[in-house]
Amino acid sequence: MSQAFDPHGPYSMPAGEEPGPQGWATPWPQALDLHALIATFRRRLKLFLALALLIFVLVLVFTLQATPLYTATASVMIDTRTEQVVDTQAVLSGLSADAGMVDTEVEVLRSRQLAERVVTALKLDEDPEFNEELAPKGVIGQVGDSIGALFGAAAPGATREQLSEIEARKQHEQVVDTVRSRLQIRRIGLTYVMGVSFTSPNPEKAATIANAFAQNYLLEQLEAKFEATRQANTWLNTRLNDLRGEVIQSEAAVEQYRNANNLLSASGATLTEQEISTYNTQLATVRAQQAEDEARLSTARAQMARGSTGEDVGEALGSTVVQQLRARRAEVSGRVADLSSRYGPRHPDMLRAERELADIDGQIQAEIGRIVSNLEARVQVSRQRTASMQGSLSGARGTLAANNNASVRLNELQRNAEAARTVYQGLLDRFQQTTSQEGLEESDARVVSRAIIPLAPSSPNVPLNLALGLIVALGAGLAGVVLAEMLDAGMTTGEDVERKLHLPHIGSVPLVSSIADPSERRIPPADYLLQKPLSAFSEGIRALRTSILFSRVGQSVGVIAVTSTLPGEGKTTTAGCLARSAAQAGQRVVIVDCDLRRRAVNRLFNIEPTAGLIEVLNGAAALESALALDEPSGAYVLPLTHASFTPKDVFSSQAMDKLLADLRHNFDLVILDTAPVLAVADTRVLAAKADTVVFLTRWRSTPQKAISNSLKLLDKAGAHIAGVALVQVDMKSQARYGYGDAGYYYGAYKQYYTS
Repeated sequence: MSQAFDPHGPYSMPAGEEPGPQGWATPWPQALDLHALIATFRRRLKLFLALALLIFVLVLVFTLQATPLYTATASVMIDTRTEQVVDTQAVLSGLSADAGMVDTEVEVLRSRQLAERVVTALKLDEDPEFNEELAPKGVIGQVGDSIGALFGAAAPGATREQLSEIEARKQHEQVVDTVRSRLQIRRIGLTYVMGVSFTSPNPEKAATIANAFAQNYLLEQLEAKFEATRQANTWLNTRLNDLRGEVIQSEAAVEQYRNANNLLSASGATLTEQEISTYNTQLATVRAQQAEDEARLSTARAQMARGSTGEDVGEALGSTVVQQLRARRAEVSGRVADLSSRYGPRHPDMLRAERELADIDGQIQAEIGRIVSNLEARVQVSRQRTASMQGSLSGARGTLAANNNASVRLNELQRNAEAARTVYQGLLDRFQQTTSQEGLEESDARVVSRAIIPLAPSSPNVPLNLALGLIVALGAGLAGVVLAEMLDAGMTTGEDVERKLHLPHIGSVPLVSSIADPSERRIPPADYLLQKPLSAFSEGIRALRTSILFSRVGQSVGVIAVTSTLPGEGKTTTAGCLARSAAQAGQRVVIVDCDLRRRAVNRLFNIEPTAGLIEVLNGAAALESALALDEPSGAYVLPLTHASFTPKDVFSSQAMDKLLADLRHNFDLVILDTAPVLAVADTRVLAAKADTVVFLTRWRSTPQKAISNSLKLLDKAGAHIAGVALVQVDMKSQARYGYGDAGYYYGAYKQYYTS
């Protein structure tokens, strides 16, 4: 299935893990890695030194050639004490003097408007120090003026006048910018005092301009308050006239609606609410009585059902008639007992007494029946009373609902009227206050100390400039190193793969020449694998094969597509080494050459086939006759013949699906050596048919953008990507600079590998 690949997606989880493809999580670095920084710095040391030295020399030259400048400072304090002549609130309130407000006033002192006031007041646009047009010109400047005058003379008078006004405005703006660039405003510690400093080559001029900024700042505050009060009075007067009509109209609407809907009070149907409350109380009472009556009836019926004669029923025990009948029965029963002992059962007196006793028992049962019937009647009455009370309550609620619906609109009208009255009264009170305040405004700040003429220059500060220059030089060197690392498009370490591509790093395959002895460096990698089975190169291939086989948890990997972004990245060599390594491990493995344009597998295994993949797909040859055995390793090869190229899309055919099924059945591992992803579209078709795709990238060579584009194509094709493997890794360079990768420690464990 396709995986969610995002080549540009940043790690958005600041302290956890970002899920990558197929749920794989990429760790985000939790702390600064000092070893990684040292490795990066060593790799870019020459660039760092060159940039740092260049910047420091420039700062040194600038410092030695700088003109001495003098800085004068005036102090302005925000006054927290306010005179209260009248007990009213000002239109423009005084400053609160908190930290934020002080910082705001600092920005006001820096504002362009205040600078323009100072320039106009001191006529600084006529000072050559600030107006470059009035400064003495060199030879080049004089020639430029002559040319301008020549062209200006040819223009009409109106045009020259218009250009003169535009130029004058531009000169004025430049003077203001120059003055602002010399101004420094700072808050002194955590106090309410602000320092107004101005820098100039002339110490007297510096003091004059600093004092002018302080005075004009106070004047601007007063003018702002005067203008705010005037505008407030004008607006309030206009608004009061409008609100007066709104209040009258809203109050009239309330009275009209109350009369139209028979609402006697603004509080709604209060009597109906009280009636409902009374009904609720009475309903609870009758329901309790009904429950009591039903409980008595239920108890009596239960006692009768258990075989009771009814004499022990609660209502019967309290009946006077039953008590009298039971007293008579006791009397007759005693007489029966006496007659029985005296005369026997057949005596006439005995028979009369027994008939009397039976008659009394019948009367008792009849009375108990009347009592139970009375209980049933009381239950029926209680139920009818409850139903009647419930109906009355429902009717009252309906009336209340109607009243409430009418009250909603009334309440809305009353709120509108009240709001209008409140706004009108508030504005009326405020208008009277602001009218009484005119002429009482005062500034919220005062000058604490005026600027004095400085005696010593403030710049250049040679020790400070050199120290800052050193810091800037070091910073520029570090910035150059960071920029160079950011522009390094290749993948260097496994950490680079996981951080930049959001895919697992499944292995690194060393460059044979970086680990082999000088006499062995020309041995082809596939042969070196067989000749040096315990070398670092062989171990890298085995580690890669293990990562591939376990790339899909819970699923077996039988068909592997090996691909890369661009040609020449070691794709075929790596695929052949994987096949030989798997064959040496006892697996039945076959490598299929799927690169129709290169047929590099033939050269790798040194075979010249007469039948190959295309012949098998076309039905011109059987699979068994097209397979070639790599005798040194025992792996099988399905090559391509020299006449194998075909314009047909053979890899999307049913024949290719059947071939893969046959290979999967006959071999433990099927390795597809495909073409580069960006070069040929066939690879995407094969990648979707394989169990997993092994994506190879050349160490510090393949651009990240090209890799990202290739992975996007594979993802759209629905391929499962096992991960990215770095190939042709220079272990010597990696051991010096590649921190974050196992190759960084190659020097510590390289003795572990033997020939």
